[in-house]
Amino acid sequence: MEKPPKKSRPPLDPEKYASLKAEAQAPYKGLRKFFYLAFAASGFIGAVVFLAKLAAGKEVGTNLPNFALQIGVVALMIFLFRLESK
Repeated sequence: MEKPPKKSRPPLDPEKYASLKAEAQAPYKGLRKFFYLAFAASGFIGAVVFLAKLAAGKEVGTNLPNFALQIGVVALMIFLFRLESK
């Protein structure tokens, strides 16, 4: 019984190979970076809202921790984005 002839594949473009290799080593990197940016934007919007409430002097006792939390979220997302970019 004869073996079917092996189909030779055309050589892969080096750029495409490098891109595929990078994606295999760090899957969904672009998606993670997108979510980091989206959550940072959300935290920034929240921080602006709570800063406005603090500037108006409304419920300082509850708005100050919320403002600090939003700043923390923004800082964490910036840290994770920079870590992912290395």
